[in-house]
Amino acid sequence: MPIDRMDHFTILTTNTEQTVAFYYDILGFTPGPRPDFSFPGAWLYSGGKAVLHVVEKPVIPEGGGVLDHIAFFGTDPSTYVAKLKARGVKHDLRRLPASGHAAGVWQLFFFDPSGARVEIDFAASETVDGQG
Repeated sequence: MPIDRMDHFTILTTNTEQTVAFYYDILGFTPGPRPDFSFPGAWLYSGGKAVLHVVEKPVIPEGGGVLDHIAFFGTDPSTYVAKLKARGVKHDLRRLPASGHAAGVWQLFFFDPSGARVEIDFAASETVDGQG
């Protein structure tokens, strides 16, 4: 059940176009495929990998900053869910839509003790106890 790698960062912005232009100009990140979420944003790629997710909000929440969450890629989601439940840590397990980029990937979200949002992604081929 070890963490395989750091996956991506997500930042919040009030202007996706300006943010994408900045990261393209400064770091050479290029926009690429993104799941069909119900909110605006962009995924920026480096070396063929989506390393920065941009989420557009009308207003950046006060006190929350622009870093939305930190994400990892792991294996064995049922073990993580069981561990979180055993420790009384609230969590949200969801699956990306079955079509498009990152189809069927599992996403597990929870907060660390300081309030930082953590995401662990799991391959679509993984199974989760009690989940389809």
